[in-house]
Amino acid sequence: MNRRKILQKILDGSKNIKFSDMVNLIEGFGFKLSRTEGSHHIFSRPDIPELVNIQSVKGQVKPYQIRQFLKLVEKYDLSLEGRE
Repeated sequence: MNRRKILQKILDGSKNIKFSDMVNLIEGFGFKLSRTEGSHHIFSRPDIPELVNIQSVKGQVKPYQIRQFLKLVEKYDLSLEGRE
């Protein structure tokens, strides 16, 4: 799915976001997978001290983890980059 459509779906209030779509969106904001610990996928970005942590539960991302990511995007005024 297109990254902008995924973001719009989240902003419209959907709590049913596929794990793979969320990974795509996180990478669209310049984060890279730095490590995996059990079910936790940890993403980092060199210019941001905070990490992004998401889990796949039955193929979906936990809603609170989506909210945490959106707060990080807002806090650092991040924008989508690269391919759609």
